Amino acid sequence: MSGHIHRLAAPKRYPILRKIAHYLIKVNPGPHSKKDSVPLLIALRDILKIVQTSREAKKVLNARKIYVDGVVRRDPKFPIGLMDVISIPDENKQFRVVFDKHGRISLIEIKDEEAKLKLCKIVNKKKIKGGKTQLNLHDGRNIIVEKDEFKTGDSLLIEIPSQDIKKHLKFEKDVFVYITDGTHVGEFAKISDFKQMPGPTPDRVVLTNPSGESFETLKKYVFVVGKEKPEVFLGE
Repeated sequence: MSGHIHRLAAPKRYPILRKIAHYLIKVNPGPHSKKDSVPLLIALRDILKIVQTSREAKKVLNARKIYVDGVVRRDPKFPIGLMDVISIPDENKQFRVVFDKHGRISLIEIKDEEAKLKLCKIVNKKKIKGGKTQLNLHDGRNIIVEKDEFKTGDSLLIEIPSQDIKKHLKFEKDVFVYITDGTHVGEFAKISDFKQMPGPTPDRVVLTNPSGESFETLKKYVFVVGKEKPEVFLGE
């Protein structure tokens, strides 16, 4: 299999110029899906612009100067996705992955203390040996808990890289959410109501934005980030 893709065929999440070259590095299998992530090399070169070429990016990575969620990453094709934290200790810089208003991956600078925290959405769960519950999160990680008090759609505020749960955010009315896809991608709102649709039609959620306007989106596009405001900084 080729290690590259055509720039014109790159997923919509890629914030790149598509006609300046023919080929583009593609992501390796990892914690995020290919359509919702970008390679670490592109994050460093095309988004943060801390290097100018892929060769420079590889030198920085091989020098073990880049951390993702508190872990050194050296693979230029490592997938970077929503809520990931990229740290550059030599520059004393920390960044969090979010989506812009066009649904493209963006990196916002955050404070040092926030770099130790990450919001993760529970995408599914299952019972395992010993009566414990395994929570499967949106970024590919799994957390095993003793009590089954969590539901799919809930979010967790965790400490990285230890994965200690700091707060449980339930998927319920009046919570603050972040929209991850659709027309309102990158926006904040509060849940007003739920709409259970018939048959195979995806369930929907009624939301109200800070301006008081009401709109609907698919349930799977909603990411709980706090009660009255986001638990971590996600941009303005």
